[in-house]
Amino acid sequence: MVIVFSLLLTLQGCIVTKKKYDDMLAQKVKADGELAQKTDLLDKANASIKDAEDKMAKLKSDTTDLGINYRASKQKLADLNDEYEKVNAYYKNLLNSSGKLNRDMADQKEQLLSIQENLEKTRKLNDSLSTSLAEREKNVRDLEQVLASKDKAVQDLKNRITNALLNFKENDLTVKVKNGKVYVSLAEQLLFGSGSIEVDKKGVSALQQLAKALKDQKDIQVMVEGHTDNVPISKKSTYMQDNWDLSVMRATSITKILTDAGVPPNQITASGKGEYSPLASNDNVQNKQKNRRTEIIVTPNLDELFKILETN
Repeated sequence: MVIVFSLLLTLQGCIVTKKKYDDMLAQKVKADGELAQKTDLLDKANASIKDAEDKMAKLKSDTTDLGINYRASKQKLADLNDEYEKVNAYYKNLLNSSGKLNRDMADQKEQLLSIQENLEKTRKLNDSLSTSLAEREKNVRDLEQVLASKDKAVQDLKNRITNALLNFKENDLTVKVKNGKVYVSLAEQLLFGSGSIEVDKKGVSALQQLAKALKDQKDIQVMVEGHTDNVPISKKSTYMQDNWDLSVMRATSITKILTDAGVPPNQITASGKGEYSPLASNDNVQNKQKNRRTEIIVTPNLDELFKILETN
């Protein structure tokens, strides 16, 4: 450009004046300065544009990455939210189950306490029953021992009575043990005449022999029972109107013979049952003969036995 300008000046040297030349040169310098300034500004602007474009490209790249990360994060958030809902539902279910479990445990605990209380009561009752059982077993043993002693005493007494009456016929009297008592049954023909209350000599002898076997027995009671058949008495008197009176008076006669022979009066009782406790029906001669009898019932003293029974 400078060359062109110089050529122009050369070509127009004759025409352009020095003043104009200086003005034009000044303008040119000014224009060159402005051009350089504008060029510098343009370079700066281009650099700024380039920097902005780089930043824009980086921003686009970052935005893309951010979008990818966002979508991934959004999906993760959705997954976590689903997981949270599942865990929350499980927790609520577990909480409900826990509440039921706690109620069940409370019920079980209450039942357990009730069972323990019943167990303690049962244990105490068992201890009490065990003590009571031991006491009862002892009482049973004592009772068995007393019964065995009584049975032996009754059997010994029967043997003594039997031995004392060996001289009399079996048809006249029998001796047997029944219900822990000794029964001596004396037929009418051994003791009395028909309708009589006076004991004959053979009967008196039998009763005296019986008294010898009984008089030293301090732990017995003797019941003398008179029995008749159902035939009405033929001879009535002021003191004897019927068979009942006859049975009582016969029992009293026998009682007096026994006491006179040594049986303590406080151990003997006279009673009459008339025709009301027959051994057989009064429908023939043989049965009526069986029913006309005197029974002497010897009972051991059972006070010791009753004491043991009272403790049970």
